Amino acid sequence: MKASDLFVKCLEEEGIEYIFGVPGEENADFMVSLEKSDKIKFILTRHEQGAAFMAEIYGRLTGNVAGCLGTLGPGATNLITGVADSNMDHAPLLALTGQGSSQRLHKESHQIMDVVKMFEPVTKWATTVLHPDNIPEIIRKAIRVARSEKPGAVHIELPEDIAKLQTITKPLKPQRFRRAVTDDKIINQAFEILKNAKHPVILAGNGCIRRRASKQLRLFCEKTGIGVINTFMAKGCVDMDADYCMYTIGLQSRDVVACALEAADVVLALGYDMVEYHPNLWNKEGKRHIIHADFLPAEIDSDYHPETELVGDLAHTLWMLNTRAAANGNFNFDHSHQAATRRSMQNELAMHKDDDTQGTIRPQKVLWDCRQVMGPEDILLSDVGAHKMWIARHYQCHEPNTCLIPNGFCSMGFALPGAISASLVYPDKRILSISGDAGYLMNVQEMETARRLNSNIVTMIWEDNMYGLIAWKQQNEFGKHTDLSFGNPDWLKLAESFGWFGHKVENSKDLVDTLETAFNEKGPSLVVIPIDYRENMILTERLGNIACPI
Repeated sequence: MKASDLFVKCLEEEGIEYIFGVPGEENADFMVSLEKSDKIKFILTRHEQGAAFMAEIYGRLTGNVAGCLGTLGPGATNLITGVADSNMDHAPLLALTGQGSSQRLHKESHQIMDVVKMFEPVTKWATTVLHPDNIPEIIRKAIRVARSEKPGAVHIELPEDIAKLQTITKPLKPQRFRRAVTDDKIINQAFEILKNAKHPVILAGNGCIRRRASKQLRLFCEKTGIGVINTFMAKGCVDMDADYCMYTIGLQSRDVVACALEAADVVLALGYDMVEYHPNLWNKEGKRHIIHADFLPAEIDSDYHPETELVGDLAHTLWMLNTRAAANGNFNFDHSHQAATRRSMQNELAMHKDDDTQGTIRPQKVLWDCRQVMGPEDILLSDVGAHKMWIARHYQCHEPNTCLIPNGFCSMGFALPGAISASLVYPDKRILSISGDAGYLMNVQEMETARRLNSNIVTMIWEDNMYGLIAWKQQNEFGKHTDLSFGNPDWLKLAESFGWFGHKVENSKDLVDTLETAFNEKGPSLVVIPIDYRENMILTERLGNIACPI
């Protein structure tokens, strides 16, 4: 069979469901082969970056791999941002690029560049196919590497002449494997440290949103009563309504939640990635005993130097701790700090729930109302901007993977294509994306993709006519900001031109009804909110004067 046919059959064997992308001349053979597949659906996008974000969200929501496709040269470079985002946020993804004939790769030639070397810094593994017989091994390795903890992106390049060659090689059958587990001795040591603590706290990171890990974490908290603080990407690892949930940490300024962390004598860091919230913000003095539990050993950092490391499958590690908690269930912890922190944060979240404003709406009110409209299993996606900080602080979750925030690479333009992908995975759930007016226009072309797919999504734009987060940060540091203002289109006309429904909400009391209307419309809907970002500096001032409740 032709090499491109074998390539597709190998992807089918790996259970690939979707490939998102923009084809080109150099991957034409692959596309013709893909068209014959009844197992893989190709989703044509309007830009390769959007394709990469779609593949990333599929990976975050399912734990499985989706592909994103670009041709050589500019197609490949357009993929790179979304691929980097997926890799740093630990979502499995397969980037596929075409390439010119292998006979011209050694010299100056039209659109030729070293794509593999470009992808190497932003993937777990990148390679090119140099012989058709190697395709089964390459694809098997790529998918396994992408899915192995911690997950990430991989890249395969298929030159156009290699794609045309004949081969008799067959796909390799995927083999299931068990992850390594922590040994009993170190688990016993960690449990004794926890048991003898007075104010233990759990810092839950990205690794905790895996379903099995979340289940075991909740059982552990119910047995011990130890409170959980989650990073931006770990929202929903414990239920927001649980007494042991202390909500989210990660703002660069000191917040209410930090009070419980500051009072802790032992911190159990579960699935924690310091790329989200650097330890110099919470352990600079190094006074706390840190227990690191994750799939991989701790990153070396002077402010994060764990005395105890539980390296292995995180869910299994928590199960082992649970067995010991069940057998030795007499704990003498002082939970007063975490209870006071939770009460204080609940007051913060509800402070503006009854706002009645015209013209602009406070971020806190918008997110309170979003939470009322969204069910426990519904999914909110945040873009990057000032709104991301508000979502992180004020939108809390019942279940894992119901609030998706890019917080490693932090690329703008993430939310709209991500929402399209989420609606493919969960067509019966409410899917809401929130973007700033800057981030939304970075991948606005995917509105056409959403319309073509008839995606049942609602995309919300917080309009402030400037790069609000950059202004916020400059104002904090310098007392002023540079010129960051810009103009915007007529949003409702834009929605109409793409065949979308469109709404603008300028009265805070209209938001819930408008959202309900938008979610009941068949097809994509745009909701625009003039946002009151005067609250940014008010929040900064309040955080600078936070007094711990105890």
